[in-house]
Amino acid sequence: MAENVYEGMFILDSNKYGRDPVGVSSQIPEVIGQHGGTVLASRLWEERRLAFPIGAHRKGTYWLTYFKVNADQMATLRRQFQLNENVVRSLMLKVEPRIVDALVQHALTGTGPVAEQRRAAKAAEAAPAAAVEEIIPEIEGDLPEAV
Repeated sequence: MAENVYEGMFILDSNKYGRDPVGVSSQIPEVIGQHGGTVLASRLWEERRLAFPIGAHRKGTYWLTYFKVNADQMATLRRQFQLNENVVRSLMLKVEPRIVDALVQHALTGTGPVAEQRRAAKAAEAAPAAAVEEIIPEIEGDLPEAV
């Protein structure tokens, strides 16, 4: 069978993700790789309260992944994510080949709620440094000249 590109949205256990974000999120590419797939993009989407409880979970960490895998491996892959105790729910959809590049690029550039928070935090960190650089020349101009 041919390799197709899929979009996977995974709701991860927020408590486990909070304790070990790298360990929990790295399981997704590992499972895909074990089934002969390649990950094109994988990132945190957002963490939010669920619309309704799933088992004992009221919050979930949403993880977005684009990957390429043979179509005959999808049933096994779905089953592996159902058995994974870190994945609360998963949804995997086949992506139309003509929009794959745009979706992957969109995922890699990082738009979404978490990306907006990161950009705001970086801007906040950069603002004080820029303000200090503006003040230093003013102070140097006020100093008396040495003889």
